[in-house]
Amino acid sequence: MIRFQHVFKSYGRGKNILADINFEIAGGDFIFVSGPSGAGKSTLLKLIGGLEAPSRGSIYLKEQRVDQLAARARPYLRRAVGVILQDTHLLYDRSAINNVLLPLEVQGVERSVALKRARAAMEKVGLAGKEGFTPIEMSGGEQQRLAIARAIVNRPAIVIADEPTANLDAASAKRIMDVFLDFNRVGVTTLIASHDRALMAQYARRTLLIEEGRFSDFAGVAL
Repeated sequence: MIRFQHVFKSYGRGKNILADINFEIAGGDFIFVSGPSGAGKSTLLKLIGGLEAPSRGSIYLKEQRVDQLAARARPYLRRAVGVILQDTHLLYDRSAINNVLLPLEVQGVERSVALKRARAAMEKVGLAGKEGFTPIEMSGGEQQRLAIARAIVNRPAIVIADEPTANLDAASAKRIMDVFLDFNRVGVTTLIASHDRALMAQYARRTLLIEEGRFSDFAGVAL
């Protein structure tokens, strides 16, 4: 499903953010990516999501080599990936429901079907009744949940999330983790970047630990 072969990532002439990364993730895996701030967790997720290209090396997603795809082809591959970043990139001039609808509009899903799926996604993350709010009228935690609803509305094969529970209280965090687990149970490959040891102790099955651009792979161990 996801494969990195000798992947390096740097910006300009700076040092490598990621150095000689090699791993393989099977379809349906549920994985945490851990490490200190600045270790390269967010960069790794952006490479998987096709949001950035590696400086060197090969990245395969669903047997397609992402780093060699033409720019015009990348949006089609990204439809298979639900991406939740720390910067939610919500559209503040649109209502909450219209933010969630956006991926379905891009695909040309019939309006009535899209609305039903968008409402269901918002309900799943605990935002039922907030459809008409704009993101600016919502708390930081609600905006994070809105971004998650937008990421899952497309029913992606892969979900990647960068610190998705960082701005949430314990009850909301549990609800979001339950959403990820529900998707994973039906075969959605799930990667979550986090430094929350308590969260990993409760949910981790496999952990990729990144330190200074390199990583260790711990199967079935929460760090």
